[in-house]
Amino acid sequence: MSIQSNLNTIKASLPEHVTLVAVSKTKPVSDLLQAYEAGQRIFGENKIQEMTEKWEQMPKDIQWHMIGHVQSNKVKFMAPYVTLIHGVDSLKLLQEINKQALKNNRIIDCLLQIYIAEEETKFGLDEKELNELLTSVEFKELKNIRILGLMGMATFTENQNQIKKEFTHLKSIFDSIQTLKTENCELNTISMGMSGDYQLAIECGSTMVRIGSSIFGGR
Repeated sequence: MSIQSNLNTIKASLPEHVTLVAVSKTKPVSDLLQAYEAGQRIFGENKIQEMTEKWEQMPKDIQWHMIGHVQSNKVKFMAPYVTLIHGVDSLKLLQEINKQALKNNRIIDCLLQIYIAEEETKFGLDEKELNELLTSVEFKELKNIRILGLMGMATFTENQNQIKKEFTHLKSIFDSIQTLKTENCELNTISMGMSGDYQLAIECGSTMVRIGSSIFGGR
């Protein structure tokens, strides 16, 4: 199957309100261009250096999403162009994104990463930390970031009931913070679901899915 036909099949299966992020990490620009020519405009990368190299080479109407863990000292490299940063898991990182956004005269959209899995390796905030962050004075002072919602990754398991429980948990946290809207919060996005579980994620309330191998093939 070609990248174009893979993409068309997936897009046909997505409800209108769900945004598709084509996860293009480790893939060559030639593969991304095939997806671009098939109409895809949102690409997700997990390394800032690789994303920046692709941004420099590719058409400028592409939205670049940073989906990997972000190191504060690398934010400056993507601040001029990044559309959405998925994995924000601390106030310190938000403050750095705000600082670099200000330097570039931009407001940078972010998702807060919530820890929902039963694995020790995943990054993210728990519910208490999320509420503390969103209600803090320091957070309200950040004028050059905008929180669009939450992101979470389920446990890597075949157990569909467990994955469903974790996705449902993220949705309930998202619902619980709707009353906390501040000037720098819009809260309209739940990014959860990947190639193996995106349909279940959508059933549980996802509005954005991150799909790589089902489009581009295995790595």
